[in-house]
Amino acid sequence: TVQPPTPDQYQSSLGYTSLLIDKHKPHAKHAISTLISTTSVAALFVDMFTTSMIDVAQDLGIPCYLFFASPASFLGFMLHLPALDTQLAVDFVDSDSHSGFIVPKDSAVELIVPTFSKPLPPSMLPSHVLKRNTDGYFCFLENARRYTETIGIVVNTFLELEPHAIESLSISGLPPVYPVGPILDHAGASRWHPDGAQQQDSIMEWLDQQPPSSVVFLCFGSMGSLEGPQLREIAIGLERSGYRFLWSIREPPKGKLDLPGEYTNVEAVLPAGFLDRTAGLGLVCGWVQQVRVLSHQAIGGFVSHCGWNSILESVWYGVPIATWPVYAEQQLNAFELVKELGLGVEIRLD
Repeated sequence: TVQPPTPDQYQSSLGYTSLLIDKHKPHAKHAISTLISTTSVAALFVDMFTTSMIDVAQDLGIPCYLFFASPASFLGFMLHLPALDTQLAVDFVDSDSHSGFIVPKDSAVELIVPTFSKPLPPSMLPSHVLKRNTDGYFCFLENARRYTETIGIVVNTFLELEPHAIESLSISGLPPVYPVGPILDHAGASRWHPDGAQQQDSIMEWLDQQPPSSVVFLCFGSMGSLEGPQLREIAIGLERSGYRFLWSIREPPKGKLDLPGEYTNVEAVLPAGFLDRTAGLGLVCGWVQQVRVLSHQAIGGFVSHCGWNSILESVWYGVPIATWPVYAEQQLNAFELVKELGLGVEIRLD
C-alpha cells in the first residue's frame, strides 16, 4: 500500500501528483519485473509528468519512450526550460495582489522558444512555472530535464498542423520525435459517466432541431470550471448576442485535489430568469460528450479552454475556436492557435 503525500509535503496538485508517482516506483518495478519474466516487453512509455519511472526502465534494461499528449510547440518549451532556468535569474512574472501576474520591468522581454516562430510573452506560460520557488516549477523543470534520457518522443500531433514546431525539434542532441496524431476518441468519453450516453440523448435531440452551423458551443473541459460571477457575465453576453448556444457548466471543485462536479441547481448561479428568457435559443447542460457535440452539423463555433484534445477535435470536425484558456498549458495552446497558426480567434477583455 502506498501512503499518499501529506499536506505539509506539497504546495500544489502537481506537487502532490509528482510525489505520489514517485512513491509508486518500487511497485511499478515489481509489476514489470513479473511481466518480463513471462512476456517479451518491447519498451516502457512514460508521460510528461511521470519521468521518474525512467529509473525503472533503466534498472530493468528496457528501452524507454516519452508519450507527450500536448502539442509539439509545448514539448519544445519543456525541452528549452532547463536553458531558460539557467539564463534567467528572476521569475518569469511578478506577483501583484491587484492585477494578478504581471511581467516585471527588469525582465519584460519576450521569450525565444525554438518551436514557436514568434516571440513568446511570459504571461502565456503555465501558471506552475511563473514562480520559481514552488513545487510546481520544480516538477516541470525536473521532468523536462529527463526527457532527453528517453530513446524517442511520441507526440499527439501531425506535421500538417505544426510544421514549424515539429521541424525545429529535428536537431542533434534530442531524441527522435514521432508525430503520431491526431489520436482521437471518436466514441467520446461517456464511459467516464455510467449514464453518460443516456444523458446526452436530449442534448443531441435539441441539436437536431437547430439549423446547420448555427450553434455556439461553450465547454471548458473535464477539469475546467468558472466561478459564479464569471458565469453570470457569460450568461449576459450570450443573451445579448442573440445567438443560439449550447453551454456546458461544471461546478468548481470544493477541495484542492477535487475535480469539478455537477450543479444540483444551475439556475441559482445564473442571472434571474436567464433560462426562461433564452429557452428558445440556448441550452444549458452539465457534463457533455464533447466529441459527439463537435461532430454535429448544428455546431458553428466553439468557445474552448484550448486543451490540446479539444483543439484536435475541433480541427478534425472543422469547427472554428474562440479561445478561453483556463489552466495548464492552455495559454500556450491558444497563443499557437491564434498567433502562429491562424486557426482561432482570441477573446479579449474590453
